[in-house]
Amino acid sequence: MPAGSILVADDDTAIRTVLNQALSRAGYEVRLTGNAATLWRWVSQGEGDLVITDVVMPDENAFDLLPRIKKMRPNLPVIVMSAQNTFMTAIRASERGAYEYLPKPFDLKELITIVGRALAEPKERVSSAADEGEFDSIPLVGRSPAMQEIYRVLARLMQTDLTVMISGESGTGKELVARALHDYGKRRNGPFVAVNMAAIPRDLIESELFGHERGAFTGANTRASGRFEQAEGGTLFLDEIGDMPMEAQTRLLRVLQQGEYTTVGGRTPIKTDVRIVAASNKDLRILIQQGLFREDLFFRLNVVPLRLPGRSAAQEAGHAGTRAPQAAPLARQRARTRKPRAPACRALSAGRHHRLGDRRRTGAAGGRFRRQRAARRRESRWRGRGLLVLALLGLPERRAAARPLPPHPQGNRGASVDRRAGGDPRQSNPRRRSAGSQSQYAAEENP
Repeated sequence: MPAGSILVADDDTAIRTVLNQALSRAGYEVRLTGNAATLWRWVSQGEGDLVITDVVMPDENAFDLLPRIKKMRPNLPVIVMSAQNTFMTAIRASERGAYEYLPKPFDLKELITIVGRALAEPKERVSSAADEGEFDSIPLVGRSPAMQEIYRVLARLMQTDLTVMISGESGTGKELVARALHDYGKRRNGPFVAVNMAAIPRDLIESELFGHERGAFTGANTRASGRFEQAEGGTLFLDEIGDMPMEAQTRLLRVLQQGEYTTVGGRTPIKTDVRIVAASNKDLRILIQQGLFREDLFFRLNVVPLRLPGRSAAQEAGHAGTRAPQAAPLARQRARTRKPRAPACRALSAGRHHRLGDRRRTGAAGGRFRRQRAARRRESRWRGRGLLVLALLGLPERRAAARPLPPHPQGNRGASVDRRAGGDPRQSNPRRRSAGSQSQYAAEENP
């Protein structure tokens, strides 16, 4: 059964309640507070075996409180949690001596595991002061879970000299990660030298990395220093390490194993103090199977593997958003610039569309439809006027009703007009009348 007293400081009541329940179920004694002053009083009185604190609290920032805690009780593990999920937060937590940094929201099981590890193996973390201005030009951005894990790993690596192997697609920022390891690490005062293996001719890679003596090969008129010598006391970034030829791989393996190298044409071993950070956009395991990369060199370089998320994964996670189709921005721009119509205009337009129904036309078809409709309206008006004149003159309406209508452009629509006039629908279209009816009609026309 775990044993230990844990001090929790967070201004959010809900988070304090959740942490209290989770840690109490794990068997720990928990004390809760919502401000930094109470936490500092407990720590100064020697209470608590571990501290879990939020960064932003009402009375004081945890980063300002951490140096005082580490000065008074250097062996007290402090776990920092924060909703400000940035690279700057992770680096500051590491610089101030935090045991672990957890971005909110975090997994409670992971927190219990970290608490158990911290209480089982308490270690003194040496806090190195960092200027606030150093964090003004942070090269890394991103708030996705994958980037949060990258920040946590980088924060642990800042105070070490371990060899790091960065893998990822082209354009994911491998050199930015390597430069951040250098700028915020122990070797920040030393040089940072970057070498792209794919940009150097294969015959000149050994001379470029290790230097050469005078007369070592044709054209070597003077002695030249290599990149290892230039990066002494700093960091050497080997980009596209998968393109390094086998001969140079053997020399690099000796540097990693023995910490020394010899120049091209030289015989005296030269000791080196360089941190190596390698990067590749290729799968080195596949190159090993193909015989293009040494397996022992891979294990020497892959001490701390670091896999950067691809660009597609960053887009799906919401970092900078997923790019919309090309037509979508134009449609949104038109919608923003379109002048809104008044409600009365919208109602009138809706009523007109309802009356027309599916008879609406555009272009040439629309013009033909409007001409035919106008012709039918004129015909109806003249027919009404003719019936009125016949009624005034006392003439029978049968002659007027029997008069055939001109063929309607849309078929039997004239039949409905003839019914309204009182005629026979079968006689509305001359094509439908029989021969007898046509002769009768002719006799009535010419008595």
